Amino acid sequence: MSIKLFDSELKVMNVLWKNGDTTAKQISEILAEETGWNVNTTYTVIKKCIAKGAITRSEPNFMCHAEISKEEVQKSELSEFMDKLFDGAADKLFTALIDNKEMSHDEIQALKDMVNELK
Repeated sequence: MSIKLFDSELKVMNVLWKNGDTTAKQISEILAEETGWNVNTTYTVIKKCIAKGAITRSEPNFMCHAEISKEEVQKSELSEFMDKLFDGAADKLFTALIDNKEMSHDEIQALKDMVNELK
């Protein structure tokens, strides 16, 4: 399932991915502390996520449940990012990542191990 989520929607989803099923009230309390959002903002964003099928709600207490996993969203966002900036080429993405950061010996070895596992 590929659902496009905006940054605000990802904030709500991150609460659910971190905490599991959570009431809308609890989500609004967490996001008020983390981002300064008011209750109405949080409820509006939750409703948008429900409309997209990313969240389902149940009673009692407007309990919210994530219908998509963080991994699904990461995979979809990464694919879109690669297509947009690297012509869909994973090797171009990895080259940019490696060129953009000094890597420790351990990080380089970890990458080599991952590549070797693909063979």
